[in-house]
Amino acid sequence: MSTATPTAARRRSAQRRRRPASLACWLAMVAVLLLGALATPSPAHAFQWGRRAQQEVGLAELPPEAAHTLALIRQGGPFPYRKDGVVFGNRERHLPRQPRGYYREYTVPTPGARDRGARRIVAGEGPQGDVRRSGEYYYSDDHYRSFRRIRP
Repeated sequence: MSTATPTAARRRSAQRRRRPASLACWLAMVAVLLLGALATPSPAHAFQWGRRAQQEVGLAELPPEAAHTLALIRQGGPFPYRKDGVVFGNRERHLPRQPRGYYREYTVPTPGARDRGARRIVAGEGPQGDVRRSGEYYYSDDHYRSFRRIRP
């Protein structure tokens, strides 16, 4: 025999009936948020999931520290940061897809920063297999969230 009062039983029954409605509302809200995020345009200079560069940038348009870093890359160093020249994995696939080890990253110093900062140049090794001569250089000022190809 049940010890629950008829009022408590009705309350539980009403809660069970409301659950699907609240779940449906929650799912609809998530769908609206996702669709809104997908419809939001990204910056024109950003790479998007493996697409080619949407915008190029001239070296003169970049900070002077970028020109210095690119000159160091082209002469093969010496580089001021020990992590300069390490393999860039391109895990987010913002750059054109290439085999692992194809891209190398280099720090573009940020004046006043106490660490390496967010600015980088990523160099592809090109058909010659040499980042110094490839001409394939990408600039990021937001720690790899977006890239612009540096015009030769």
